[in-house]
Amino acid sequence: MIEKLKNIAVFASLSDDSLREFNIHIKHIKHKKGTIIIGADKIESHFYILEKGIARAYCDGENQQITFWFGQNGDVLFSFNGYINNRPGYENIELLENSTLLQIKLSDLFSLYKRNLEIANWGRKIAEQELIATERRLIDRAFKGAAERYQEFIAQSPELIKRVALKHIASYLGVTQVTLSRIRATYK
Repeated sequence: MIEKLKNIAVFASLSDDSLREFNIHIKHIKHKKGTIIIGADKIESHFYILEKGIARAYCDGENQQITFWFGQNGDVLFSFNGYINNRPGYENIELLENSTLLQIKLSDLFSLYKRNLEIANWGRKIAEQELIATERRLIDRAFKGAAERYQEFIAQSPELIKRVALKHIASYLGVTQVTLSRIRATYK
């Protein structure tokens, strides 16, 4: 089983001993497209790794859902507020495809952090990387135009254009679907 974990990029930095220790607590689960893995206003008790599939994080706005993140194979799914503060999150994380996930209880993960420095550092690095990615999205949205954000989106994640509904991509980019259609037309 640890050979399978080694093939998931998020685990690449962990030794075989740490992977074996991690593996004891992992549960493999499958969910259908449309499943809400993490719900807003709930305290989440699990940490997920998307083994296969696509997910999106969104918040409910007035008369709309605002997508602010997409997850792909190997990405982690968790609520920062639940993970750090043990409080209800503000986001929903929805599966956009039938998906396979690795699930670990946060209580088991935190226990591993206490016992295994390598796994604790792994968890810290994941949180730091997610924070940097969030900061980058915030800065891009504030200083780059929609067309530039779209160009970067397709350069970084070209497969998502084919696999994610345009309404979700438009929301992620902070534009209407009509505006996204105009932008896309200039790149065809």
